[in-house]
Amino acid sequence: MHRIRRLTVIVAAATSLFGFGLATSSTAQAAQNGVQDYAGCRTGYACIYPNASWNNNTPEHDYYTYGVHQLYEEYGVHRVFNNQTGGAVVRLCYDRAGTNCTTPLYEYAYWDIDLTPYNSIRLDRS
Repeated sequence: MHRIRRLTVIVAAATSLFGFGLATSSTAQAAQNGVQDYAGCRTGYACIYPNASWNNNTPEHDYYTYGVHQLYEEYGVHRVFNNQTGGAVVRLCYDRAGTNCTTPLYEYAYWDIDLTPYNSIRLDRS
């Protein structure tokens, strides 16, 4: 079973503090609140980190274009972060064709998930 989380932005004075809350099926407000790059993942991208952490703000992979992208030799728990905007979602798929996929991961949310059974990642609009 994977966990899903949404990052929530709290602006206090000149600094931004990030807290964690449960993700919902609605899109996150982060992009609308001016949040840009986070943990080394550029705005508009979906990123995969090599373990269940932010890996010192260094994603292992980043994806920008809609469509299906192949995953190669990805085993164990990774962090998948959706830093896309405009209603874009991420799905992990069991086959290479981008079908038989997970429920959507909405904007500004992440999963700590075992990538072993997945063979592709699909970026779409919701």
